[in-house]
Amino acid sequence: MSKGAGPGPDSDTADEAVRGTCDDASICKRFAVSSGYWKDPYIQYFVRQAKERKAPEINRGYYARVQGVNLLLNAFLRKTECNCQIINLGAGLDTTFWRLKDENLLPKKYFEVDFPAIVARKLYNIKSKPPLSKPIMETHSGESLLLDAHSLDSARYSIIGADLRNLKDMEEKLKKMSMDPQLPTLLVSECVLVYMTPEQSASLLQWATNTFPTAMLINYEQVNMMDRFGQIMVENLQRRQCNLAGVDTCQSLQSQTERFLSTGWESADAWNMMNVYSNLPQEDVMRIEKLEFLDEKELLEQLLLHYCISWATKDSLGLGLAGITF
Repeated sequence: MSKGAGPGPDSDTADEAVRGTCDDASICKRFAVSSGYWKDPYIQYFVRQAKERKAPEINRGYYARVQGVNLLLNAFLRKTECNCQIINLGAGLDTTFWRLKDENLLPKKYFEVDFPAIVARKLYNIKSKPPLSKPIMETHSGESLLLDAHSLDSARYSIIGADLRNLKDMEEKLKKMSMDPQLPTLLVSECVLVYMTPEQSASLLQWATNTFPTAMLINYEQVNMMDRFGQIMVENLQRRQCNLAGVDTCQSLQSQTERFLSTGWESADAWNMMNVYSNLPQEDVMRIEKLEFLDEKELLEQLLLHYCISWATKDSLGLGLAGITF
């Protein structure tokens, strides 16, 4: 969900529109959860239930996204035996920290970065809702916990307000909250890089490879954006003042992997969501396909063909990260 326009008179409007995508994603996820697609007991504390039903193809699309990202994330935690850190870039109202705590899979530290306005909302919910704040207290040890309007710092979970286009500021804030460059590091970005110019996202990817000797990055976003369906997606977002500044890197699966290889990553792969969906645990896929009748099979296929998960690794510790796949 996150960072977009460069400086200029319209950049505030563009950033505001990008921040709005955070609400869209959270509302869609909450609806899919309430319809039984996957379990997330925490999302209800961040976002209200949708007023209108979401179409079955939207629910299945979010199911594929959530399960696909979680599959790779869990594989990284297994390879590192949780002796690692996770940095979620443009995290929005994501609830992964609580899921990992419940499943006993917490890394040494879990970081989130997003626009200060979104962070402030998330922290307000955490402060005012014990089911969110209690698990953070339970994992905290040592000095007193820092929780103000724009940041949280506890032993295992930190949230910082920063702009991903300002790498110096972001790095300073992460280091202040005990980010350890020597730890194996997983970076996650979902519909984030596409709102940055190709130069800005390349700088972020380069920063990651320069900073972390052992790392993996999981990126979920659009692909095949040059065909007619892709163009309609772009136009729909532009109507809402949402400019896909990085759409040029979303031309193909190849352009998605090349952006990693050209910024110092050792290995990279990209799958469209149709392939991801076909490689998810099929027993669960059969379960969710019974939840709702899907009239628009072609529309679901088009949606899945226009999103992808790409991932890249560099592995100075020889943990076998390049072998992680679906």
